[in-house]
Amino acid sequence: KSNGGIIGKANRASFGKNAVVAKTSSGNYTSPSSVALVEVAIVSGGGGGGSGPTASRAGGGGGGGLKTFSNIPVNYSSCTPLVVGAGGASPSAPSYPYPVGSTGVSSSFASCSTSGGGGGGADGNTGGAPGSSGGGGGGGQPPLSGGSGVCGQGNAGGAGENSSPPADGAGGGGGAGGVGSNAPSPDGTGGPGGNGSDISPSFPGAPNSGVYAGGGGGQACRGAGPGSQAHGSGGPGGGGAGRAVGTANTGGGGGGGSAGGSGIILVKELSAAPGIWS
Repeated sequence: KSNGGIIGKANRASFGKNAVVAKTSSGNYTSPSSVALVEVAIVSGGGGGGSGPTASRAGGGGGGGLKTFSNIPVNYSSCTPLVVGAGGASPSAPSYPYPVGSTGVSSSFASCSTSGGGGGGADGNTGGAPGSSGGGGGGGQPPLSGGSGVCGQGNAGGAGENSSPPADGAGGGGGAGGVGSNAPSPDGTGGPGGNGSDISPSFPGAPNSGVYAGGGGGQACRGAGPGSQAHGSGGPGGGGAGRAVGTANTGGGGGGGSAGGSGIILVKELSAAPGIWS
């Protein structure tokens, strides 16, 4: 009788007024006494850029995984555990060959999660690492390929190049909204990071204008060959330019030679009438 005679599970009303709550550190989400249903955007930590000194041709880190999950039931006034993933490190580089950047840490809300961004490749080591979005390939020494991304969370990183050594740039990390760019040839310039995704239409008022998980820019090989040898720009959504860290709580990938940004979780408290929810 409570659901009009329709066969199925009867659900309680939720009166969240579509308020958006941003969680920037691990802990719990405590639902108000009137909220029984939420929509969640999960952004994991961005990948660290490949390691190395200023002219080491390190690839940008991939943006953290970004995905929204709809109609998640929560109990009135209950606590739901969540984890906000840290950004991946760009390891210390005592000598050549230089280490690949670390993968970002996964974020989660209850049983829902996304993957961390892949680390950027490094000169004399491997290409970009796979992740939610792949890291950019290092320049100079093969393999130069960018890492692959996870469908529905991010995109692949761009490739480094070695057409005119030692003036070879590194690729940009992939972002949630677009692939990382290959390093332009042949002046040693780094490739830009891929664009992040704008989720502000679904999560109005979210921090960082609702744009998250941009890829990190590839590092240039400065001091060798002609041209400007500019570092690649970071992708919109917190991606760091070459030699710059990803922005905290955006899931932005680190630029070549720098760490990725930490993730964030956005919770929209939904309003829904009692009865059967699809």
